[in-house]
Amino acid sequence: RNWSNMKKRKGRTCRCRKRKKQPPASVYGVNLSQERCYVQLRKWLKQQGFEDSTLQPTYFPGTGRGLMTTEPIKAGELIISLPENCLLTTVKVLESYLGDYIKRWKPPVSPMLALCTFLVAERHIGICSAWKPYIDVLPKTYTCPVYFAEETMNCLPVPLRRKALEQRNAVKELYVSSRPFLFSLQPLFHENVEDIFNYSAFQWAWCSINTRTVYLKPVKSEYLCEDLEGFALA
Repeated sequence: RNWSNMKKRKGRTCRCRKRKKQPPASVYGVNLSQERCYVQLRKWLKQQGFEDSTLQPTYFPGTGRGLMTTEPIKAGELIISLPENCLLTTVKVLESYLGDYIKRWKPPVSPMLALCTFLVAERHIGICSAWKPYIDVLPKTYTCPVYFAEETMNCLPVPLRRKALEQRNAVKELYVSSRPFLFSLQPLFHENVEDIFNYSAFQWAWCSINTRTVYLKPVKSEYLCEDLEGFALA
């Protein structure tokens, strides 16, 4: 008999039995913690004062990226707490290199436009951006109605299509009305600002903000138009 072959067969059998006892990884999702962008994000968060938690970035089948806890969560237990340093707010934007341009602009820009502008600018400067670890884990594109192609729009029920078109048109109108302000930022960049702050970049920033904002008590500023929403990007 070929004992070496028997041992190999036995080895495969044992592995198969072991797999049957363990649920497939797809049941729980795929751990993304070791990917470079998430390693860098964790380092950046720690530098900002964030204390490590039991949450880990995970890719879930059917729903995409999210956070999974590695320990049971009790009712009423705090899951995550982020220091304000980790939040991108209009206060930070006004304190940045964009601050003087925003303060001089009349009529005052909206908090949404201030955040969109900062996000696009920071993505553009890349490795020089203090927010690079955060920006690197943002989706490159979105499935919001703003991104819907015409054929997708036409497949929607009439009431839903109407709402989707309203959202898309609102973003386009905001971009068109904001172009004079965006073009006033040319002294800050060597490249043509028309290429930096194009509609595609603005569309991305708008969706990033609207899918990732958390409520923060608004801080009134004479340099921004009044807005009832407290924007903070987390």
